[in-house]
Amino acid sequence: MPEVEFEGKRFIVDEDGFIDSFENWCPEWVDYVKNEEGITEVTEEHWKVIHVLQDYYRKNGIAPMVRVLSKVTGFKLKHIYKLFPSGPGKGACKMAGLPKPTGCV
Repeated sequence: MPEVEFEGKRFIVDEDGFIDSFENWCPEWVDYVKNEEGITEVTEEHWKVIHVLQDYYRKNGIAPMVRVLSKVTGFKLKHIYKLFPSGPGKGACKMAGLPKPTGCV
């Protein structure tokens, strides 16, 4: 698997750029993905989505479906796409340190 280095940290990533393990997530990972995704600033709304994804993953071992993410955050899907231009599956899950979703996120 490829490795990336950012701000003194090394991350092992898969072919799609997702971190190798949720346990290896750290705040520096968010900054790295932010740059890769073209997000200029990580706001409180970004963090809310990230934390909801991480909490759900810790409890269930998978990412939530989009409608669950939307309901729990209170954000409409359109707004989630505004926050994460590549979408909740690619951008948000990647930033949260989750594995690449296989189904409908």
